[in-house]
Order: sequence, then C-alpha cells, then structure tokens
Amino acid sequence: MDSLEQTMADAQARLEAAVADRHAAMHSPVVGTPDGDMRVMVLRAVGQGLAGLRFHTDARSPKVATVALHGRASVLAYDPVARVQLRLSGPARIERDGPVADAAWDAAAPFSRRCYLAEHGPGAPLPAPGSALPADLLARRPSLAETEAGRAAFAVLLVEPETLDWLRLDAQGGQRARFVRLGDVWSGGWVAP
Repeated sequence: MDSLEQTMADAQARLEAAVADRHAAMHSPVVGTPDGDMRVMVLRAVGQGLAGLRFHTDARSPKVATVALHGRASVLAYDPVARVQLRLSGPARIERDGPVADAAWDAAAPFSRRCYLAEHGPGAPLPAPGSALPADLLARRPSLAETEAGRAAFAVLLVEPETLDWLRLDAQGGQRARFVRLGDVWSGGWVAP
C-alpha cells in the first residue's frame, strides 16, 4: 500500500467481500472475548467506514454472557493468499430483540436458521457425540415455518471497531499500519511489521 487511505480502503473492501462471498478468505474470522475464548464466526455485515461488524450467534452461547459482562470483542481475519491480516477490537454488544436482530433473522435462509433449533445451547453436555438438532432435522432442510421456533435462540453480536491493525507479510519484510477510531474518524500511522 502506498498510503494510509489505501490501507483503510483495503480493509473495508476485504471485509465487504467476505460478507458477499462465502468463499472469500475473511468470510469466517476468529472472534475473541475478554475471557480469552476464541471462536470462528461468519461475518454477516460490515458498516461503512468499518463502523460495525455483525455476526449471528446462539443466545444460549457462553459468549453472550461474556460480551454482556465485558462489552468488548476482538476480530482476527486472515487472507493466506494475499498474506494480509486484520485485527480489530472495540465495544461489543448482543441484541436479541429489536430492529437489528429482527432484520437479521428475517434475512437468514431457512438452512441458516436451522442451527437455532438445537435442543441444547452451545457447550451444553450431551450423552453421546453428535448434533443437538432434533433427529427429524438431521437429514433435511426445515421449512421457513419450522424455523420460527428458533427465533428465541437467535441473537446478533455487534462489534464496533475502535482499533484496526493491518499487516501484510512478504519477503521484503511486509507493511503494517495501526489505526484508532474517534467518533467516525479513523487516524493511523505506519508501524514496524
């Protein structure tokens, strides 16, 4: 990158591509919570100017309580072909109800909604290995009407990045930029990779 503006634009474009294309390298970044736990999640939306990142989650998941308690999250995305890594962190919140959660649920495909029909929340003990889905849903896609029962277990995780670390690795030593957002304005500078 030749400028900090190009670097920010690159980060925005990579994350937008990740939302639009499930085969994009950054489609499923690692999301971390302040308790040190990490998990791969599907990036569902990115706001203009990296103002927000949206993920879907099971409201019964332990991360929901952790985010509610600490109000922060971090995101790590990596493109192994371009060798570009993005690290973002900032305030986070869970929304179970309201227009954002409702719109996300309404836009989700029935097959995506299926996981919220699990009889036990993520991390709950099971008597044997396998899915927590009802047996009749293991081999088929549910109808839209059948998925409505899963709405009670659906929530969105919203992360509002206030820091961005952009790193590109290469044989010449790479490039790295660090940014901080104040309000709607990002400011940054080059740092050693």
